Amino acid sequence: MTNKVTLTQFLIEQQRGLPDASGTFTLLLNNIVTACKQISHKVNRGNLIGVLGSAGTENIQGEVQKKLDVITNEIMINALNWTGCLAGMASEEDDNPIAIPEQYPRGKYLALFDPLDGSSNIDVNLAVGTIFSILRCREGVEPELEDFLRKGTEQVCAGFVLYGPSTMMVLTTGHGVNGFTLDQDIGEFILTHSNMRIPEDTSEFAINMSNQRFWEPPVQRYIGECLEGKEGVRGKDFNMRWVASLVAEVYRILTRGGVFLYPHDLRDPSRPAKLRIMYEANPMAFIIEQAGGACSTGRERILDIKPSAVHERVPLILGSKNEVERIVRYHKEDGQAQ
Repeated sequence: MTNKVTLTQFLIEQQRGLPDASGTFTLLLNNIVTACKQISHKVNRGNLIGVLGSAGTENIQGEVQKKLDVITNEIMINALNWTGCLAGMASEEDDNPIAIPEQYPRGKYLALFDPLDGSSNIDVNLAVGTIFSILRCREGVEPELEDFLRKGTEQVCAGFVLYGPSTMMVLTTGHGVNGFTLDQDIGEFILTHSNMRIPEDTSEFAINMSNQRFWEPPVQRYIGECLEGKEGVRGKDFNMRWVASLVAEVYRILTRGGVFLYPHDLRDPSRPAKLRIMYEANPMAFIIEQAGGACSTGRERILDIKPSAVHERVPLILGSKNEVERIVRYHKEDGQAQ
């Protein structure tokens, strides 16, 4: 690459076409980038600096926290709370929204984040990542809980960073999806994947097969057809993938297509879904749709759902458009048959 476009340059050039751009949004994203660089360093150093293993605590969802869950959450908060860009924050690791300290100015945005998605993978050296979403806040107010409980269609930006063999940032501001690779030599994210698009058709699916006995009939039907291969009604063979890291699954789909399912299941009526709408489903749905894919619960579009709680969970089905639409159709047909 002879003319390397940095993430900062990319953002500034995008904002030049906006008459009311103040530079605040670019500053906010640059501070998120700084936090993710720090997280990347911690993840890459691992046991060399003693950050692997359990922290011995649980988050609000009752999940055992890894040391890096706690560390990365602190990194995100400390990188963003002083900037003057934010009116408030919300993290998957905190019970309630996070207030900006009194000594710092308030801004016009809200940041929501999962500081370390896939942290169960960290001790076995598999890919993990950070997911973030940005909303506008009402002018001149101290944000309340309701300010965070917004439909995904109201996001002004969403992105994730994948800490794998290379550190990648994938970003949308509502004008397509672009990918940036961290150049460790110069410490900058460089544009390497312009206008990422998801193929509409695929022969690859990702799902946790150990939960099969709990799935609803539409998902049983779809996966069953995939497993039948060429001899079944689909007339082609499918490959299955499962990394148990949403950032890794979505990045694979962005680069070569596929469908990812973490569907509604019948195991525990009080907890019918796994993934959180505000920190995982909404930002990923925004990215997937901007790349030409689709994202649904099976019954409704993810981005149209208004959260009712800060840690609300939803079923998540995303990826290549034609496969997601097929699964949605199976849910509709199942509902009509009942």
